[in-house]
Amino acid sequence: MAAATNFGPGEEGRRELARAIAVGRGEEPADLVVRDADLFSVVDGSLTRTDIAVVGDRIVGTHGRYEGARVLDAAGRVVVPGFIDTHLHVESSLVTPLEFDRCVLPHGITTAICDPHEIANVLGSGGIRYFLEASSLTAMDLRVNLSSCVPATAFETAGARLEIDDLLPMRDHPAVIGLAEFMNFPGVLARDEAVLAKLAAFQGGHIDGHAPLLSGLDLNGYLAAGIRTDHEATTADEAREKLAKGMTILIREGSVSKDLDALAEVLGPDTSAFLCLCTDDRNPLDIAEEGHLDSMIRRLIAGGARPLDAYRAASWSAARAFGLMDRGQVAPGFRADFVLLDDFHDCRVHQVVAGGQVVEEALFASRPPLEPVGLDSVTIPFVTPESFRIAPDGGNEHPVIGVVPGRIITEHLTRTLPREAGALCADPASDVAKVAVVERHGVNGNIGLGFVSGFGLERGAIASSVGHDSHNICVVGADDVSMASAVKRVAKLKGGFVVTDVEEVLAELALPVAGLMSLASFEEVRDALLDLRKAARGLGCSLPEPFLQVAFLPLPVIPHLKITDKGLFDVDRFALIG
Repeated sequence: MAAATNFGPGEEGRRELARAIAVGRGEEPADLVVRDADLFSVVDGSLTRTDIAVVGDRIVGTHGRYEGARVLDAAGRVVVPGFIDTHLHVESSLVTPLEFDRCVLPHGITTAICDPHEIANVLGSGGIRYFLEASSLTAMDLRVNLSSCVPATAFETAGARLEIDDLLPMRDHPAVIGLAEFMNFPGVLARDEAVLAKLAAFQGGHIDGHAPLLSGLDLNGYLAAGIRTDHEATTADEAREKLAKGMTILIREGSVSKDLDALAEVLGPDTSAFLCLCTDDRNPLDIAEEGHLDSMIRRLIAGGARPLDAYRAASWSAARAFGLMDRGQVAPGFRADFVLLDDFHDCRVHQVVAGGQVVEEALFASRPPLEPVGLDSVTIPFVTPESFRIAPDGGNEHPVIGVVPGRIITEHLTRTLPREAGALCADPASDVAKVAVVERHGVNGNIGLGFVSGFGLERGAIASSVGHDSHNICVVGADDVSMASAVKRVAKLKGGFVVTDVEEVLAELALPVAGLMSLASFEEVRDALLDLRKAARGLGCSLPEPFLQVAFLPLPVIPHLKITDKGLFDVDRFALIG
C-alpha cells in the first residue's frame, strides 16, 4: 500500500535509482518535500533545520534545500523516525488489520510486527494468511512473525494445530520476519522434537522469545536455541540478566501488562541500542485515552529518560533488533517513515509520513477491502446454570487464581469457600468469584471450573471469547445464572464481550471475525468498550481493564495459576490440578 519504488535489478530499477540520486543531488524535484523541519538525529541527539526530500517510499535528501511536487511545511516542527511496535497481536485491538492501521498509524506507528497466533489458534494457517494478505493492503508496514506455539500447550483445546510443515510454506513471504514468541519454554528446555523442528528451521533468522521469570542456567539453555528477544521481563533485575546474556528487551505497556514503570530505569545511554518498545495487547479505548508508543515515549521522557534514548528505542534499536535495515533513521537511502511532532518532549504527533505517503483520511479510503474470515467459529456445548456447579473436593482450602492489576502474572492463592446445596460458591464479600472456560471450537465441549480473586465482582458476570491463547470462552461471575446467560449471549454474537446481571444483558460488543475482532470501526469499538467498562463497574468490578484481564486467565504459559477448558493449571509445575 506504500508508495513502493522499484529499486531492484532491471532497467526500471536502474531508472528509479538514477532518479533518486538526481533528486538527492538537487537536480530534479522530489515527489514530496517536508520543508523547514528540525530533524532529530537518533545517532547523536542533534537537531538540524532542513528540508527532507522523498522519492517513492525512500528518503533521498536531508541537510539541504529541495523542491518537490508536493511540499509539506513543517514550520520548525521536530521530525523523528517512525515508531516501530516490536511485538503485538492485532487481534487484541479487537478490530481488523485495516482498522488497526487507521487507529495507530496517526500515532506514529509506521511499522508493526505482529504475531497472529490469536487467530491461528482459531483458524490455523488460514488465520496467518489473512494477516499476510492484510500486510499488502495496510498503509503502515505490517510485518508478521509466524506463530510458533499453536496451541501453546497440550493442556488446553485450540481450534487448530500448527507444526513446522504448516509454517514452512509461509517462511519466505516478503512480510514475514521470522518465528514468533516461543512461549513453550519448557518444551525448549526439554528438547521436545516438535519444538526442535521449529527452532531448527529458523536458525540464522529471527526467533522471538517469551520467557517470563526464566533465569540462570535455564535461561542459558533457552537462549542457546538462538532466541534473541523477550517482552516478558517484568522487573529491572530480570531485564538486566537477559540483557547481560545477549537478549534485546522489549519494554511492554499494553492494556493489561504494564511493565514500563518497572523497566524505565534500565533505559539509558549504554542500553538504549538494546531496548525496544512494544504494546503486545492494547485496545482502542486505551489508545484513545492514552496513546500508543507515543504514550510510552512521553512517559519515559517525563520519568527522566533522555529523549535520544526513548526515540532511539522506538525506532533505530527496534529496526536493528528485527533486521529491518532500511528504517530507523531519517536519512538519505532509508525508508520514508517519519513523524512530525508538535511537542518533542511530550511526543505529541502532528503528522505522519509512512512509506513516502502523507497519512490522511484519503490514504485509508484508497485501500482495497479485506474480506473477513472465521465468521462462524464459535460452537459451544449446551450450557445451563448447572454447568457451572463446582462440587467440593473434600478439603477445606481450595485453589484460587489471584489477579494482580496491571500484570498477566497471577498468584496461586488458597481460600476457604462457602457451600450451598452441596456445591462450592463464589464469595463476593471476600472478592472471590467463579471462573469457567467453555470450549468453543466444537471439539469436545469441555468446561473448566475454578475460582478467581481480584475482580471485585459483587454480582453478575462478564464473559469473553477472547481467551489467550486458545480463545475459548472465559467467564467470571458471582452466580451461575449470570455466567450461563453471559456465555450463551457470547455464542449468539458469534464471539464478543458481554456483561450480564442474572439474565439481563447490560452491555456487549460483537467480535465475529474468528470470535476475536469486530467488523465495526475502531471508534465504534472504543465507544462499546466504554459502555462495557461502565457496566462492569456497576457490578462492582474494580479492574481498570476487566475484559483483557479475563482474556489472560486461560493463558497457561504465564505463572502462576491459570485455568483452561481442562481445569485449573499450575504453571510452575506445568500440570493440571487434580
